[in-house]
Amino acid sequence: MTPDDYDETVIEVWPDVWPSFLVFQSAGTQWRTGMGGVTGLDYSVLPWLMKVRGIENEATALNDIRIMESAALRVIHKGA
Repeated sequence: MTPDDYDETVIEVWPDVWPSFLVFQSAGTQWRTGMGGVTGLDYSVLPWLMKVRGIENEATALNDIRIMESAALRVIHKGA
């Protein structure tokens, strides 16, 4: 990504999603890539990150993270 991929828009994170957001943010270096570019997060690291962040409901956190991942992939691939 380049600086042009970012804008000045402030995105609010709801308090009930904040723990999942912290896991998603912590996984920022765990994107899988292939010939077509970024394909998604490496889910194998998520259980460890959830443990570190003290996530109690892993199923809900995973669902939240998948929604964030999907939104991020749309932004990443918008010019492709």
